Amino acid sequence: MSGLRLTEGSRGPGAAVAVEGAPLSRTQVPYVTGSSVLGMKCADGVVIACDTMASYGSLARFKRLTRMHVASPNCILGVGGDYSDFQQLQTMIDAEMTAQYVANDGLSLSPKAIHAFLARHMYHRRCKVDPLWNSVLVAGFHKGEGTLSLVDLYGTAYSSDVLATGFALHLGLPLLRNAHRPDITVAEAKVVLQDVLKVLFYRDARTNDVVQLASVTSAGVEVGEMVKLDTEWNYKAFVQGARAGDESSW
Repeated sequence: MSGLRLTEGSRGPGAAVAVEGAPLSRTQVPYVTGSSVLGMKCADGVVIACDTMASYGSLARFKRLTRMHVASPNCILGVGGDYSDFQQLQTMIDAEMTAQYVANDGLSLSPKAIHAFLARHMYHRRCKVDPLWNSVLVAGFHKGEGTLSLVDLYGTAYSSDVLATGFALHLGLPLLRNAHRPDITVAEAKVVLQDVLKVLFYRDARTNDVVQLASVTSAGVEVGEMVKLDTEWNYKAFVQGARAGDESSW
C-alpha cells in the first residue's frame, strides 16, 4: 500500500498523505490497537490466547474483535498491535496461500515457512520506515512437531516454548515459564493461559475479560469461542487499597 497516491484530506491529519509536489510521509502512530498475545508449546500441540479488545488510544472502543487468523490448515496467527495493519497482514497471507494453491504443485507453506515469510516482509517494511505496527505469534504443527515463533515490527524473529507480546512480556512471560513443562498437554496449557489472561485483565488497562483461545494439533487448527473470564474482585488489596493499615507519612 506504500505506493498508493492519496488525495489531501482523504485520511486523518496524522496519516500518510501524498499530495502533488510534497514528499511521501508515513503513519508513525498506531490508532486502534490490541494488547497481549500468549503462546505455549505443548507435547501434543501448541496453544495461543489473547483478549478480544481493541483500544482507540485509551478508549476501550471495540470489545469483541478476534485477533487470530487461520493461515493454513496447520497454522494460526495471533496478532497484537495496530488492528488495520493486522488486517493488511491477513490480506497478504491469504494472497500468498492462494498463490500456493493455484500453483497446484502439491506443496504448501509450512508454519516455519510462514514465519520466515512474515519476518522478511516485516523487515522489508521496517527498512522502508513504513512498518506494520504488529507483533505476531505463529503457532503451527507440522510433521508431528509443534512450532511457536514470533516476529515483531522490526523483523526480529525467534522461536521458543513460551512466548508473549505486549504487556504480557512483563507480567505474563514469567508465569508462563514457571508453568511450562516438556510434557504439558494442550488441555493443561489452556488452563494456564486462561489464568495468565486473568492476571493481565487485573493489571493491564488495555485488556478486557472476554478472551479467545486456539490450539494447533495433529488434528488441525481449533479456534475456540470468545469466553468471559471468571474474575474475583473481593481481595483485600482491591477493596481497601494496597496500603491499607499503613500509617507512615509517605
